[in-house]
Amino acid sequence: MLSRVSTRVLTGALGASVGWWIGHHLGYPARMAIGGAALAVVGLSVLDTLKGYRLLDWLRNPEADPPALPGLWGEVSHRVHRVLRQRERETANERERLSQFLSGIDASPNGVMLLDASEHITWISRTAASHFGLDPVRDLAQRVTNLVRVPAFVQYLASEEQTEPVKFLMPRGGQGTLSVVVRNYGDGLRIVLSQDVTERERSEAMRRDFVANVSHEIRTPLTVLNGFIETMANLPLTEVERRRVLTLMGQQSERMQTLVSDLLMLAQIEGSPRPTADHWCRMSDVLQRIENDAKGLSQGRHEFTSTISPAHTVVEIAGVESEWLSAMGNLVSNAIRYTPEGGHIGVAWRTLPDGSGEFSVKDSGIGIDAEHIPRLTERFYRVDGSRSRDTGGTGLGLSIVKHVVQRHGGELRITSEKGKGSIFTLTVPVARVRLKPL
Repeated sequence: MLSRVSTRVLTGALGASVGWWIGHHLGYPARMAIGGAALAVVGLSVLDTLKGYRLLDWLRNPEADPPALPGLWGEVSHRVHRVLRQRERETANERERLSQFLSGIDASPNGVMLLDASEHITWISRTAASHFGLDPVRDLAQRVTNLVRVPAFVQYLASEEQTEPVKFLMPRGGQGTLSVVVRNYGDGLRIVLSQDVTERERSEAMRRDFVANVSHEIRTPLTVLNGFIETMANLPLTEVERRRVLTLMGQQSERMQTLVSDLLMLAQIEGSPRPTADHWCRMSDVLQRIENDAKGLSQGRHEFTSTISPAHTVVEIAGVESEWLSAMGNLVSNAIRYTPEGGHIGVAWRTLPDGSGEFSVKDSGIGIDAEHIPRLTERFYRVDGSRSRDTGGTGLGLSIVKHVVQRHGGELRITSEKGKGSIFTLTVPVARVRLKPL
């Protein structure tokens, strides 16, 4: 750098000397010789100034190619151009990294919204826009409290204590519950994190209901047993009264045992992987066992029919035999409990043309109102709670049926009309049905 400056100084001095020498040899006075030297220096300065202006003109529009300048100004333009291109590359890389970062946040199942110090939206992910009912483009730079007017959210945003999240229903007609937390960052900036907790809230509600229902179901027979025990301990009973009390105690004990057994069965089914299709059981054997159990439960009070279609074939279904027996047996026992004496219960297997199968239980019982049908498979849901307990039901049978069928890839269909009986149908997929000739 110093050598380039020295060169320019020497060039200026040489020009001045040449101007003075020419003026002196041409016989001009010394003042005019010196003036000639000064003009030479001024000329060089003007040329340098013009080159400088060309460089400035380019710097006003650095997207174009730099001017081709000789000497020092050419070196300056080259170096400036190189620095600008390097900065452009770095800026482009930073923009790319920022874009990838925001794309990653945008793909998150949780919502992210950035606010400036005045609570205006500077960026919002698609998930957050869906949570709050906003448009991720149109609503940028808008004040968030002008768009989201849920009182709980507005108060939470204005409060100083934001350590715990706030929950509220999704705004603008959204279906579900949001959990929102706000955190400060930077100079007065804030980030709003939102999460859809609808399923979690529903699961928590179901868990609370389940625990309450189990406690209630077990407490009732325990209360009865305790009452009978106190009666036997404190009152003199005749032999007939004693036998009656023991019989009732046995019934309540059996009811608790059935409830615990159903709970264990449901827990085992829910926690097990889907059964493989490599274990097969004969449908005729399953129906025979179900019919024997049903006749023992009915004690001759109902008429039974059992059919397999097509006839003259061996039908086999794949899966866990004990689970199929439990699901199908639950449907039959329900039909017995809710069909008056003298009623008819028909159990049938039908292989469909596409190779799948249907197991159905049709009864002539009391039937079910349409409003109750969608909730029948919920745990402990009863259309008539007192009648269900009187008939020995635990409220878990249809829930077990639903889980068994779903684990085996099928579905449960319910058709019923009040006073006209019911039809419960289990569908079995093609992969779990096979036919063999007799």
